[in-house]
Amino acid sequence: MRAVVYDGYSAPATVREVPPPACPVGGAIVAVRATGVCRSDWHAWRGHDPVPLPHIPGHEFAGVVAEIGPAVTGFRVGDRVTAPFVCGCGRCEYCRSGNSQVCPQQTQPGFTGPGTFAELVRIDGADVNLVRLPDTVDFVDAAALGCRFATAYRALAVHGRIAAGQWLAVFGCGGLGLSAIMIGVALGARVLAVDTADGALQRAAELGADVTLCAAGAGDLTDRIVEITGGGAHVAIDAAGAPALAAAGVRSLRRRGRHVQVGLLLGEHALAALPMDLVISRELEIYGSHGMPAVDYPAMLDAVTAGVLQPGRLVGRTIAMEDAGEALATMDGPGDSGITVVVP
Repeated sequence: MRAVVYDGYSAPATVREVPPPACPVGGAIVAVRATGVCRSDWHAWRGHDPVPLPHIPGHEFAGVVAEIGPAVTGFRVGDRVTAPFVCGCGRCEYCRSGNSQVCPQQTQPGFTGPGTFAELVRIDGADVNLVRLPDTVDFVDAAALGCRFATAYRALAVHGRIAAGQWLAVFGCGGLGLSAIMIGVALGARVLAVDTADGALQRAAELGADVTLCAAGAGDLTDRIVEITGGGAHVAIDAAGAPALAAAGVRSLRRRGRHVQVGLLLGEHALAALPMDLVISRELEIYGSHGMPAVDYPAMLDAVTAGVLQPGRLVGRTIAMEDAGEALATMDGPGDSGITVVVP
Protein backbone atom coordinates (compact mmCIF):
# COMPACT_ATOMS: atom_id res chain seq x y z
CA MET A 1 0.00 0.00 0.00
CA ARG A 2 1.01 3.66 -0.34
CA ALA A 3 1.86 5.54 2.84
CA VAL A 4 3.70 8.62 4.08
CA VAL A 5 6.81 7.53 6.00
CA TYR A 6 9.67 9.26 7.80
CA ASP A 7 12.83 7.43 8.86
CA GLY A 8 14.01 9.79 11.61
CA TYR A 9 12.82 12.73 13.66
CA SER A 10 12.51 15.88 11.52
CA ALA A 11 13.51 13.81 8.47
CA PRO A 12 11.57 14.21 5.22
CA ALA A 13 8.21 12.42 5.18
CA THR A 14 7.67 10.91 1.73
CA VAL A 15 5.22 8.60 0.00
CA ARG A 16 6.44 5.04 -0.54
CA GLU A 17 5.17 1.49 -0.91
CA VAL A 18 4.99 -0.44 2.38
CA PRO A 19 3.43 -3.75 3.45
CA PRO A 20 -0.24 -3.48 4.42
CA PRO A 21 -1.22 -4.06 8.06
CA ALA A 22 -2.39 -7.48 9.22
CA CYS A 23 -5.90 -7.68 10.65
CA PRO A 24 -6.02 -8.61 14.35
CA VAL A 25 -8.52 -11.18 15.62
CA GLY A 26 -10.58 -8.54 17.43
CA GLY A 27 -9.75 -5.62 15.19
CA ALA A 28 -10.30 -4.22 11.71
CA ILE A 29 -8.48 -2.80 8.74
CA VAL A 30 -9.94 0.48 7.54
CA ALA A 31 -9.43 1.96 4.08
CA VAL A 32 -8.63 5.60 4.78
CA ARG A 33 -10.69 8.10 2.81
CA ALA A 34 -9.56 11.28 4.60
CA THR A 35 -7.16 12.12 7.44
CA GLY A 36 -6.33 15.35 9.24
CA VAL A 37 -2.86 16.85 9.69
CA CYS A 38 -2.63 17.59 13.42
CA ARG A 39 -0.04 19.33 15.58
CA SER A 40 0.20 16.12 17.61
CA ASP A 41 1.59 14.48 14.44
CA TRP A 42 4.12 17.32 14.27
CA HIS A 43 5.17 16.71 17.88
CA ALA A 44 5.85 13.05 17.04
CA TRP A 45 7.74 13.98 13.85
CA ARG A 46 9.89 16.39 15.84
CA GLY A 47 10.62 13.75 18.48
CA HIS A 48 8.79 15.52 21.30
CA ASP A 49 6.53 12.48 21.59
CA PRO A 50 8.75 9.46 20.72
CA VAL A 51 7.38 6.97 18.19
CA PRO A 52 8.83 3.79 16.61
CA LEU A 53 10.95 4.54 13.53
CA PRO A 54 10.51 4.42 10.59
CA HIS A 55 7.01 5.74 11.14
CA ILE A 56 3.70 6.43 9.40
CA PRO A 57 2.01 9.44 11.06
CA GLY A 58 -1.68 10.34 11.25
CA HIS A 59 -4.51 9.69 13.68
CA GLU A 60 -7.54 11.79 12.63
CA PHE A 61 -9.33 9.78 9.99
CA ALA A 62 -12.49 8.49 8.39
CA GLY A 63 -12.88 5.59 6.02
CA VAL A 64 -14.51 2.29 5.13
CA VAL A 65 -14.02 -1.06 6.85
CA ALA A 66 -11.97 -3.21 4.47
CA GLU A 67 -11.45 -6.29 6.67
CA ILE A 68 -12.63 -7.49 10.07
CA GLY A 69 -11.21 -10.01 12.51
CA PRO A 70 -13.19 -13.18 13.34
CA ALA A 71 -13.99 -11.95 16.88
CA VAL A 72 -15.63 -8.69 15.71
CA THR A 73 -19.43 -8.71 16.00
CA GLY A 74 -20.56 -5.08 15.68
CA PHE A 75 -19.14 -4.09 12.29
CA ARG A 76 -18.83 -5.49 8.79
CA VAL A 77 -16.89 -4.80 5.63
CA GLY A 78 -18.20 -1.66 3.91
CA ASP A 79 -19.23 0.22 7.05
CA ARG A 80 -18.34 3.94 7.05
CA VAL A 81 -16.39 4.58 10.25
CA THR A 82 -14.06 6.73 12.29
CA ALA A 83 -12.36 6.10 15.64
CA PRO A 84 -10.93 8.11 18.55
CA PHE A 85 -7.18 8.68 18.45
CA VAL A 86 -7.00 6.73 21.74
CA CYS A 87 -8.21 3.15 21.26
CA GLY A 88 -8.94 1.33 24.52
CA CYS A 89 -8.44 -2.34 25.30
CA GLY A 90 -12.12 -2.73 26.23
CA ARG A 91 -11.31 -4.90 29.26
CA CYS A 92 -9.77 -2.74 31.99
CA GLU A 93 -11.65 -0.80 34.70
CA TYR A 94 -11.30 2.45 32.75
CA CYS A 95 -12.75 1.06 29.52
CA ARG A 96 -15.56 -0.67 31.38
CA SER A 97 -16.47 2.64 33.04
CA GLY A 98 -16.58 4.46 29.69
CA ASN A 99 -13.18 6.13 30.04
CA SER A 100 -11.14 4.37 27.39
CA GLN A 101 -9.37 7.67 26.66
CA VAL A 102 -7.11 6.91 29.67
CA CYS A 103 -6.81 3.13 29.14
CA PRO A 104 -3.39 1.95 30.39
CA GLN A 105 -3.20 -0.52 27.47
CA GLN A 106 -4.34 1.99 24.87
CA THR A 107 -3.18 1.93 21.27
CA GLN A 108 -2.90 5.06 19.17
CA PRO A 109 -2.63 4.88 15.38
CA GLY A 110 0.15 7.25 14.40
CA PHE A 111 1.88 6.99 17.77
CA THR A 112 2.07 3.47 19.22
CA GLY A 113 1.87 2.05 15.70
CA PRO A 114 1.50 2.99 12.03
CA GLY A 115 -0.97 5.78 11.41
CA THR A 116 -3.51 7.04 8.93
CA PHE A 117 -1.32 8.81 6.36
CA ALA A 118 -1.79 5.61 4.41
CA GLU A 119 -4.29 3.76 2.26
CA LEU A 120 -5.02 1.30 5.09
CA VAL A 121 -4.81 1.47 8.90
CA ARG A 122 -5.21 -1.13 11.64
CA ILE A 123 -7.66 -0.49 14.47
CA ASP A 124 -7.47 -2.78 17.50
CA GLY A 125 -10.58 -3.60 19.53
CA ALA A 126 -12.95 -2.75 16.70
CA ASP A 127 -16.14 -3.36 18.67
CA VAL A 128 -14.92 -0.94 21.37
CA ASN A 129 -13.25 1.72 19.27
CA LEU A 130 -14.88 2.03 15.86
CA VAL A 131 -17.65 4.61 15.47
CA ARG A 132 -20.20 4.23 12.68
CA LEU A 133 -20.62 7.43 10.67
CA PRO A 134 -24.04 8.76 9.66
CA ASP A 135 -24.55 8.72 5.89
CA THR A 136 -24.97 12.51 5.95
CA VAL A 137 -21.45 13.12 7.31
CA ASP A 138 -18.86 12.97 4.52
CA PHE A 139 -15.34 11.67 5.01
CA VAL A 140 -13.56 15.04 4.99
CA ASP A 141 -15.95 16.45 7.61
CA ALA A 142 -15.54 13.27 9.69
CA ALA A 143 -11.75 13.56 9.54
CA ALA A 144 -12.10 17.11 10.82
CA LEU A 145 -13.87 15.67 13.89
CA GLY A 146 -10.63 13.83 14.60
CA CYS A 147 -8.77 14.35 17.82
CA ARG A 148 -9.08 18.14 17.83
CA PHE A 149 -12.84 18.50 17.48
CA ALA A 150 -13.74 15.52 19.66
CA THR A 151 -11.21 16.56 22.31
CA ALA A 152 -12.59 20.12 22.34
CA TYR A 153 -16.15 18.81 22.58
CA ARG A 154 -15.42 16.69 25.65
CA ALA A 155 -13.20 19.39 27.17
CA LEU A 156 -16.07 21.87 27.13
CA ALA A 157 -19.05 19.61 27.76
CA VAL A 158 -17.52 17.38 30.45
CA HIS A 159 -14.62 19.21 32.07
CA GLY A 160 -15.45 22.84 31.37
CA ARG A 161 -19.19 22.36 31.90
CA ILE A 162 -19.70 25.56 29.93
CA ALA A 163 -23.22 26.94 30.13
CA ALA A 164 -25.16 29.42 28.02
CA GLY A 165 -24.17 33.01 28.78
CA GLN A 166 -20.85 32.10 30.41
CA TRP A 167 -17.52 33.39 29.13
CA LEU A 168 -15.12 30.99 27.40
CA ALA A 169 -11.53 32.12 26.76
CA VAL A 170 -9.75 30.12 24.04
CA PHE A 171 -5.98 30.50 23.83
CA GLY A 172 -4.72 29.50 20.38
CA CYS A 173 -6.89 29.45 17.26
CA GLY A 174 -5.51 26.54 15.28
CA GLY A 175 -7.69 23.55 14.48
CA LEU A 176 -8.23 22.69 18.15
CA GLY A 177 -8.97 26.26 19.21
CA LEU A 178 -11.33 26.89 16.31
CA SER A 179 -13.14 23.67 17.20
CA ALA A 180 -13.54 24.91 20.78
CA ILE A 181 -14.89 28.23 19.51
CA MET A 182 -17.49 26.56 17.28
CA ILE A 183 -18.58 24.23 20.07
CA GLY A 184 -18.65 27.01 22.68
CA VAL A 185 -20.84 29.16 20.43
CA ALA A 186 -23.17 26.19 19.82
CA LEU A 187 -23.48 25.70 23.59
CA GLY A 188 -24.45 29.35 24.03
CA ALA A 189 -21.21 30.62 25.53
CA ARG A 190 -19.75 34.08 24.99
CA VAL A 191 -16.36 33.39 23.42
CA LEU A 192 -13.13 35.36 23.66
CA ALA A 193 -10.39 34.13 21.31
CA VAL A 194 -6.65 34.77 21.68
CA ASP A 195 -3.94 34.27 19.05
CA THR A 196 -0.93 36.03 17.53
CA ALA A 197 -2.02 35.69 13.88
CA ASP A 198 -4.56 38.01 12.27
CA GLY A 199 -5.80 35.26 9.96
CA ALA A 200 -6.53 32.94 12.87
CA LEU A 201 -8.37 35.67 14.73
CA GLN A 202 -10.41 36.47 11.62
CA ARG A 203 -11.45 32.79 11.38
CA ALA A 204 -12.36 32.87 15.07
CA ALA A 205 -14.63 35.85 14.48
CA GLU A 206 -16.23 34.15 11.47
CA LEU A 207 -17.06 31.18 13.69
CA GLY A 208 -18.81 33.40 16.21
CA ALA A 209 -16.19 34.59 18.71
CA ASP A 210 -17.55 37.70 20.45
CA VAL A 211 -14.09 39.15 21.14
CA THR A 212 -10.70 38.53 19.52
CA LEU A 213 -7.42 39.56 21.14
CA CYS A 214 -3.93 39.56 19.70
CA ALA A 215 -1.57 37.97 22.25
CA ALA A 216 1.25 40.07 20.85
CA GLY A 217 -0.58 43.34 21.60
CA ALA A 218 0.35 45.89 24.20
CA GLY A 219 -0.68 45.58 27.83
CA ASP A 220 -1.27 42.64 30.12
CA LEU A 221 -3.36 40.02 28.37
CA THR A 222 -5.02 38.55 31.43
CA ASP A 223 -5.95 41.98 32.82
CA ARG A 224 -7.69 42.75 29.53
CA ILE A 225 -9.58 39.47 29.61
CA VAL A 226 -10.71 40.01 33.20
CA GLU A 227 -11.91 43.51 32.29
CA ILE A 228 -13.74 42.44 29.12
CA THR A 229 -15.47 39.51 30.83
CA GLY A 230 -16.47 41.45 33.92
CA GLY A 231 -14.36 39.52 36.40
CA GLY A 232 -12.79 36.74 34.36
CA ALA A 233 -13.76 33.84 32.15
CA HIS A 234 -15.82 30.99 33.54
CA VAL A 235 -13.79 28.53 31.45
CA ALA A 236 -10.38 28.85 29.79
CA ILE A 237 -8.73 26.45 27.34
CA ASP A 238 -5.10 26.38 26.27
CA ALA A 239 -5.51 24.94 22.79
CA ALA A 240 -1.95 25.67 21.67
CA GLY A 241 0.15 23.93 24.30
CA ALA A 242 2.46 26.63 25.68
CA PRO A 243 3.45 27.18 29.34
CA ALA A 244 2.78 30.92 29.09
CA LEU A 245 -0.72 30.30 27.70
CA ALA A 246 -1.50 27.67 30.33
CA ALA A 247 -0.58 30.18 33.05
CA ALA A 248 -2.51 32.94 31.29
CA GLY A 249 -5.56 30.69 31.12
CA VAL A 250 -5.50 30.19 34.88
CA ARG A 251 -4.92 33.90 35.56
CA SER A 252 -7.80 34.92 33.29
CA LEU A 253 -10.41 32.92 35.26
CA ARG A 254 -12.99 34.36 37.59
CA ARG A 255 -13.29 32.85 41.04
CA ARG A 256 -14.27 29.16 40.93
CA GLY A 257 -13.50 29.10 37.22
CA ARG A 258 -12.22 26.09 35.27
CA HIS A 259 -9.07 25.77 33.15
CA VAL A 260 -8.84 22.86 30.71
CA GLN A 261 -5.38 21.99 29.35
CA VAL A 262 -5.85 20.46 25.92
CA GLY A 263 -2.76 21.61 24.00
CA LEU A 264 0.15 19.24 24.57
CA LEU A 265 2.90 20.27 26.97
CA LEU A 266 5.79 17.93 26.21
CA GLY A 267 9.54 17.72 26.75
CA GLU A 268 10.98 20.85 28.35
CA HIS A 269 7.45 22.26 28.68
CA ALA A 270 6.04 19.29 30.61
CA LEU A 271 6.67 20.94 33.99
CA ALA A 272 4.88 24.19 33.23
CA ALA A 273 4.60 26.60 36.16
CA LEU A 274 1.04 27.58 37.09
CA PRO A 275 -0.08 30.26 39.60
CA MET A 276 -1.12 27.81 42.31
CA ASP A 277 -1.68 30.67 44.75
CA LEU A 278 -4.67 31.71 42.63
CA VAL A 279 -5.81 28.10 42.21
CA ILE A 280 -6.08 27.85 46.00
CA SER A 281 -7.37 31.29 46.92
CA ARG A 282 -9.94 31.43 44.12
CA GLU A 283 -10.88 27.74 44.25
CA LEU A 284 -10.07 27.20 40.61
CA GLU A 285 -10.34 23.84 38.87
CA ILE A 286 -7.67 22.54 36.47
CA TYR A 287 -8.31 19.62 34.13
CA GLY A 288 -6.32 17.74 31.55
CA SER A 289 -8.33 16.48 28.59
CA HIS A 290 -7.12 13.55 26.50
CA GLY A 291 -9.54 12.93 23.68
CA MET A 292 -13.00 11.38 23.85
CA PRO A 293 -14.01 7.71 24.06
CA ALA A 294 -16.05 6.10 21.30
CA VAL A 295 -19.05 5.68 23.62
CA ASP A 296 -19.40 9.48 23.79
CA TYR A 297 -19.38 10.08 20.03
CA PRO A 298 -23.14 9.66 19.38
CA ALA A 299 -24.14 12.93 21.09
CA MET A 300 -21.53 14.86 19.11
CA LEU A 301 -22.56 13.18 15.84
CA ASP A 302 -26.22 13.95 16.56
CA ALA A 303 -25.27 17.64 16.80
CA VAL A 304 -23.38 17.35 13.52
CA THR A 305 -26.25 15.70 11.65
CA ALA A 306 -28.64 18.32 13.06
CA GLY A 307 -26.39 21.08 11.70
CA VAL A 308 -25.72 22.53 15.15
CA LEU A 309 -22.02 21.67 14.72
CA GLN A 310 -20.40 21.99 11.30
CA PRO A 311 -16.86 20.57 11.38
CA GLY A 312 -16.53 21.03 7.63
CA ARG A 313 -16.33 24.79 8.20
CA LEU A 314 -13.05 24.22 10.02
CA VAL A 315 -11.34 22.65 7.01
CA GLY A 316 -8.91 25.10 5.48
CA ARG A 317 -7.77 22.89 2.58
CA THR A 318 -7.59 19.35 1.30
CA ILE A 319 -4.34 17.97 -0.10
CA ALA A 320 -2.99 14.83 -1.74
CA MET A 321 -0.91 12.27 0.12
CA GLU A 322 2.20 13.51 -1.71
CA ASP A 323 1.79 16.91 -0.01
CA ALA A 324 1.33 15.56 3.53
CA GLY A 325 5.02 15.66 4.44
CA GLU A 326 5.28 19.34 3.51
CA ALA A 327 2.10 20.11 5.46
CA LEU A 328 3.61 18.41 8.51
CA ALA A 329 6.86 20.37 8.22
CA THR A 330 5.13 23.74 7.87
CA MET A 331 3.70 23.31 11.37
CA ASP A 332 7.06 24.63 12.57
CA GLY A 333 5.50 28.02 11.89
CA PRO A 334 2.03 29.53 12.34
CA GLY A 335 0.72 27.69 9.28
CA ASP A 336 -2.68 28.03 7.65
CA SER A 337 -5.83 28.84 9.57
CA GLY A 338 -8.16 25.88 9.73
CA ILE A 339 -7.63 22.14 9.44
CA THR A 340 -5.65 20.55 6.61
CA VAL A 341 -7.09 17.20 5.47
CA VAL A 342 -5.23 14.63 3.38
CA VAL A 343 -7.33 12.73 0.84
CA PRO A 344 -5.34 9.61 -0.20
